[in-house]
Amino acid sequence: MPEPLPRSFYDQSALTVARALLGAILVRAEPGQPRLSGIIVETEAYTGLDDLASHGRHKPTPRNKPMWGPPGHAYVYLSRGMHWMLNVVTEAEGAPAAILIRAIRPVEGVELMAERRPGRTPRELTSGPARMTRALNVTQALNTVDMTTHEAGLWIEPGQPVLEEQVRTGPRVGLGKTPEPWFSIGWRWWVAGDEYVSR
Repeated sequence: MPEPLPRSFYDQSALTVARALLGAILVRAEPGQPRLSGIIVETEAYTGLDDLASHGRHKPTPRNKPMWGPPGHAYVYLSRGMHWMLNVVTEAEGAPAAILIRAIRPVEGVELMAERRPGRTPRELTSGPARMTRALNVTQALNTVDMTTHEAGLWIEPGQPVLEEQVRTGPRVGLGKTPEPWFSIGWRWWVAGDEYVSR
């Protein structure tokens, strides 16, 4: 079994990590279930106190506290009262920053993903952050787990690097009334032409 990406990988600028995660493999392993995995095809970076779109712009709260923790840990929060969002913490401990994993291209365990997303087309299984967490059964129970080990059943493995000519950037999604330049800054990365990138 490949080793997860090491903590040193996440102990970098959120912008660097968000780009570098394209092509890596997100893995979910639960007891008694087949291994689920997918190629990361879309990410968003959220930096610290200077990013007015980031949860880290506020002081630590019970919800956003994981952002201040060690790099390589999961930050899972509830959006709009119904959707779990999976982030991985980056940068040094005490500097709130994280990457939202927005979409993956399924590789392993597609049948189980489909059972968890009944009535959906193959593309709809994981083409967005809420769809992805439902398909992988990522919930609050995984908040703060260490994603640099296999222990919690959630990690990211190295994959095939995505060439620069295949990468696109643009504004992050769903920022509401976030002021400029944060509303339009190009801190979302995706693989050009991949059908699993969210719309």
